[in-house]
Amino acid sequence: MNMMKIKSNPPVATTTWMNGHSSLWNAFSALVKMRLTLFVVFSSFMGYVLGATQFSPAIASLVLAGGLLVTFAANAMNQVLEKDFDRLMERTAQRPLVTGRFTVSQVVLFAGISCLAGVFLLAAINVWAALLGMVSFILYAFVYTPLKRIHPIAVLVGAIPGAMPVFIGWVSGSGSLTHEGLFVFSLQFFWQFPHFWAIAWLGFEDYRRAGFRMLPEADGIPGRHTARQSTLYAGMLIVLPLMQYAYGFIGEAGMALLIITALHYTWCGWKLLQQQNRSSARRLLFASFIYLPVALSALYLDKWLGQ
Repeated sequence: MNMMKIKSNPPVATTTWMNGHSSLWNAFSALVKMRLTLFVVFSSFMGYVLGATQFSPAIASLVLAGGLLVTFAANAMNQVLEKDFDRLMERTAQRPLVTGRFTVSQVVLFAGISCLAGVFLLAAINVWAALLGMVSFILYAFVYTPLKRIHPIAVLVGAIPGAMPVFIGWVSGSGSLTHEGLFVFSLQFFWQFPHFWAIAWLGFEDYRRAGFRMLPEADGIPGRHTARQSTLYAGMLIVLPLMQYAYGFIGEAGMALLIITALHYTWCGWKLLQQQNRSSARRLLFASFIYLPVALSALYLDKWLGQ
């Protein structure tokens, strides 16, 4: 006698519930730019372990949670202010505010609560961490975001809150503003220019449709000036480790690793200057993804070797 295998399907209500929660999570992840947020939180954690004389799980948790919430707030508020422009760009046309998955009032409320909660957690560490967290939120949401449609200097302004997480982590660990912390801040600050310009080069048509002025060219079209500036800013990352070593902030191992990584980043900028095409812009973007985690890890390795 042949036995028939009967395939049982999950109840419709259960499937709907699961799909609904999955859809909500996907919309929330898009709202807060989850992958970008996790990258930011990683840099704040690395800033903490670099600045701390002794690792504290409690303070590290506050750094992670506070940084996560403030970044959530900044990214959510950014989408509120750019909702009408996001619908004009292919890469942002499916964001949850554009599609109506969330309302503006819901996102503004979330951003406000998330920002306050994040700053409160950072204040539990010290006043510097809370102050820098609030400054970062204000600059990103209310200065950088509207400035993107006015002048390419927006990239310079945006690089300040973009580099703030590692500095927040540093002051959380060290308890004060120090020259070493400013050097770490500077690494992430200069790293951002080639990174952002590579993105703007690849997404030029989208940005132009929305009226965003992200490239330093006079006519706004990707070209030689953008490539030259990208190479120069990447080259600054070769100079900074030499300065750090001269001041005694890092050892020979850290200096060597940082310079090697920066040389690769600068070479990719130089290739963009020579070729001025999408392929070389994409290479520069990938190099930017490599540089920062490797550089921060090199600084930690240098600190560990010096202990």
